[in-house]
Amino acid sequence: MQKVICKVTYDTDTAELLGKKTEGAFGDPAGYEECLFKTPDGKFFLYGNGGEASVYAEETIKRLAAAKADEWLAANK
Repeated sequence: MQKVICKVTYDTDTAELLGKKTEGAFGDPAGYEECLFKTPDGKFFLYGNGGEASVYAEETIKRLAAAKADEWLAANK
């Protein structure tokens, strides 16, 4: 997935995957997957995708500050 936020392109195909969190089983309407990525120029973002009743009912990308990315990694080891 690719998304432009504040003139910066965030692309899951060109970024480095740093971690992944999965909630629920495949096909669970409330289940979702959340992945932390780092762009080649050092910016962090979360990619989320899930079922219709999940926090990621629509595929999305959210940018993250480095400190928030560190917190996410620590919480999802």
